[in-house]
Amino acid sequence: MTFLPKKELLTLEELDRMCSTFIGLGVEKLRITGGEPLVRRDILTFFQKMSRHLENGALKELTLTTNGSQLEKYADALYAAGVRRVNVSLDTMDDTKFAEITRWGRLPQVLKGIDAAQKAGLRIKINAVALKGFNEDELIPMTKWCAERDMDLTWIEVMPMGDIGNESRLTQYWSLNDLRKTLGEHYALTDLPERTGGPARYVRLEETGQKIGFITPMTHNFCESCNRVRLTCTGELFMCLGQEDNADLRAALRNHPDDNSHLEQAIRNAIALKPKGHDFDYSRQTVDGRVSRHMSHTGG
Repeated sequence: MTFLPKKELLTLEELDRMCSTFIGLGVEKLRITGGEPLVRRDILTFFQKMSRHLENGALKELTLTTNGSQLEKYADALYAAGVRRVNVSLDTMDDTKFAEITRWGRLPQVLKGIDAAQKAGLRIKINAVALKGFNEDELIPMTKWCAERDMDLTWIEVMPMGDIGNESRLTQYWSLNDLRKTLGEHYALTDLPERTGGPARYVRLEETGQKIGFITPMTHNFCESCNRVRLTCTGELFMCLGQEDNADLRAALRNHPDDNSHLEQAIRNAIALKPKGHDFDYSRQTVDGRVSRHMSHTGG
């Protein structure tokens, strides 16, 4: 990875103005992602300032996607700032595999963070990327672990993004149709009509009552119900995770520090270009529609 000069990053004050402008235009849900957002210096002040939009009712939910490494330290403060729900990215419960896939990997630290978050009152959902030959054998153990902790679990199909080097997305790809079939051999699954404006489809396991989500960009195109956009730390707005098109909002933000109308118009222009769907495709044994940017560029 090549890290950006600090001047290219939006300051926390600029992020406040940017997010507040989106909220003023009708956005009701804000999720802070990364990398790992909690490692950014003074990030809690941003959450604390965003809480004003929760208090006045303009923002319905302020959530966080995290790797869990900093949750033990920040769980109470996040709850105090109005965060009630946290997504924790966790692909494996095996110490060795965890260290391998995360490259920094201390699984006990993450588990302590989950403990702290639940103690603070945060609702936890585990997000796991389905990887063939890597965590297939953990499907049922992870399901049971989440049930015991009263946590929901969402499985995500691996997406063809970035320079994949020696790792082939094609060989890693584990269809969630196959995952669901295996899950159905152990539990009775009931489809749920629940929609969140995002990609997940949900089932309830009748034996445990827990909710399992499936994010299936490859086997099921979920684009017709997607109302999400992603803003990077440099002010790029990606209207679709599976497309290259983006809009530069940083220029409108910085060139007109005392006039929000330019930023509002830039946002409206960008949203008008939101595509009908992505181009991901694993058919014909190729990784078609691959997006050149790495996932870490866009944010998890």
